[in-house]
Amino acid sequence: MGVWQGGSNRKPSGGKYKRAAKKRRREMGREPTETFLAEEVRMKIIRTRGGNRKVRLLRTNYANVMDPKKGICKKVAILNVVENEANKHYIRRNIITKGAIIETELGKAKVTSRPGQDGVVNAVLIE
Repeated sequence: MGVWQGGSNRKPSGGKYKRAAKKRRREMGREPTETFLAEEVRMKIIRTRGGNRKVRLLRTNYANVMDPKKGICKKVAILNVVENEANKHYIRRNIITKGAIIETELGKAKVTSRPGQDGVVNAVLIE
């Protein structure tokens, strides 16, 4: 079903907390969406709490890159994932998360959006 995101069962000392209430379904999260580099763009629409919608970007090969010096934004192809602080193994698997540094046609750019939450890859040119 997902990942429970409620409070910890253990105190900082290692002792156990006494439960005041059971776990609730609303405290559940979902497995992380690992957006990866692929030729075919694939999205998924998820119904969230309150009937709202969230667009999950599963696969992509382009990003909206902002050039701060020129003040323009361009849709360019992503060539490679160069760096990712979220997980060192994400670089090898070409997984894009917020904060990842990607190689694009314009140069290196840092991802500012959350592709698994927003459904789009937005980045700022760093070179």
